[in-house]
Amino acid sequence: MTNVSISNDSFSDFQDDQFHLKGYERSELVVNGIEEDCVDIDSLYSICGLNNEENTSDEQVRSNLLEDQQQSLSDWTQNHFPTNTVMPLQPVQIQSTIEAPKNDDFRPQVPEPGNSSNEKPKPFSLASLELLSNYGRLSKKSSEENLSTNALSCEARLGNSHKLPMEEILRAAGERYIQYSTQRLDGLSMFIHPYGSALSGLCMEETRDVELVHLLLAAAEEVNNQQFHLASKLISRCMWVASDSGNPVQRLSFYFAKALEERIDRSTGRYTCTDEDRHLKYIKTMSLGTNFAFLTCHQLIPFSQVMQFAGVQTIVENVRSAKKIHLIDFNIRSGIQWIVLIQALAEKGYSPIELLKITAVGSTEKENFEVTSNTLHSFAKSLGLSFSFDIVFVSDMKNFKKESVNIKTDETVAVYCNSILRTMLLRPDCLDNLMKVVRSIGPIIIVVGEVEANHNSPSFLNRFIETLYFYSAFFDCFEDCMDRGSPCRTTIEGVYFGEGIRNIVAAEGEDRFTRNVKLKVWRAFFARFGMVEEELSESAWYQAHLILKQFAQGSSCDLQKDGKGLIIGWKGTPIHSLSIWKFL
Repeated sequence: MTNVSISNDSFSDFQDDQFHLKGYERSELVVNGIEEDCVDIDSLYSICGLNNEENTSDEQVRSNLLEDQQQSLSDWTQNHFPTNTVMPLQPVQIQSTIEAPKNDDFRPQVPEPGNSSNEKPKPFSLASLELLSNYGRLSKKSSEENLSTNALSCEARLGNSHKLPMEEILRAAGERYIQYSTQRLDGLSMFIHPYGSALSGLCMEETRDVELVHLLLAAAEEVNNQQFHLASKLISRCMWVASDSGNPVQRLSFYFAKALEERIDRSTGRYTCTDEDRHLKYIKTMSLGTNFAFLTCHQLIPFSQVMQFAGVQTIVENVRSAKKIHLIDFNIRSGIQWIVLIQALAEKGYSPIELLKITAVGSTEKENFEVTSNTLHSFAKSLGLSFSFDIVFVSDMKNFKKESVNIKTDETVAVYCNSILRTMLLRPDCLDNLMKVVRSIGPIIIVVGEVEANHNSPSFLNRFIETLYFYSAFFDCFEDCMDRGSPCRTTIEGVYFGEGIRNIVAAEGEDRFTRNVKLKVWRAFFARFGMVEEELSESAWYQAHLILKQFAQGSSCDLQKDGKGLIIGWKGTPIHSLSIWKFL
């Protein structure tokens, strides 16, 4: 798949305006009973004396915090960016962070021991800055079209009432932060990014959003540098504006700020939660998808239906001549995806089937499997289709065996793996065992749906940026497709997105159980087991496009071909991948 980067629009002239918080209500800027004026980020660094300061002890941190609280109003506002000197753009050679997929991508990545307290904090790495400025996007436009569009985009936005897309809010914040970070490095000149943009062309709410994300990026850098007292100040400023019930940027920033707080707590020994308990709660709440919030999301958000209809179409095409069909689903959830298949097979008048058997394999919430079984049984019976449902419950997937599944010699077997393989990235022994058992079963087709994102990087900053862009697409999607006050939206964002963000950002090692890798990495992994990728049929593509047309916001979704697979995204950001596999 060719990803075309959609950047904020380039401008012919860059205005050296300061970064500062604008337009917030004064009632929001009250800390410990002291009302403060709006403050720019560099003032915050200056008053803390941390532009190039070494890391400090916890006792020093507490002392610094106490002193900072006693600063007068003038101390907060007297230091600003030196914006009078502008240097021309100099080419910077940056090594790409993208490497060919390796088997190690599936191994738990434990960070190396942190730097000693005698080392000076390191700035945002060049690789992270490159990732921030050139984050890949799905786009149908060529680079030439993008350049011509970028030249007039700022003026166009000023001339209409359309709000700046969330993706561009993040990109503008990233550009501003790149300029800010480079200025901090040399202390003299302002780095002019190729896509540099001034905030003067944005409305008040957009300016607030850009500056809020800018604060978030600054906080992430200080967390990475273990400058926790300064990071806490930046996070506090984020939380003055961030909200779990506000606009998409405020909601996104709320959960990322909370995640950074938790990372600080973990690093300083103040974290008391049990990750295993949180993991179990997370699985029970969302993984099976049988709760009302998940089903409502399924109806209003197009991603899952596009994946399911295209996947079911592929299965139908591969079992059309079979009399007995056996589907093995490793993440059946509510089983709503099989309603479509049951209906399609029941209407197959020219060659009726004798039996449809579904085997649900899982390791949690066995009682929900039974609810799904009853639902599918009732629906199949109403259509006169012979149907059976088996449950294979294993306490640990490393104990899953071929004998666990009741397979008859006259059955045609298909395997469905939707968003399940990623849950085993932390335990490669389970993943390897699963693939070996599936190979021994010998299915006619394997349908794999996964999250199309890289949330498995050992670099905290790179992982933070990737995760920020990925989840921004979801929050933007929910804003377009659901009411802000929807209880279902609150549940999905708070439990599903919120917990995912907190785990990816805050945890490391075995505690970080939320991991995703992109389709190219899965391809390398599947090749180890003698699997070959099949082309997604025209009928499957047709089903995917047909589903999108049924959603009011379907035009905001992107369907792109990646090799032989399908990538579905939201306004240019990849969300899910669908690929079809067979064993040699």
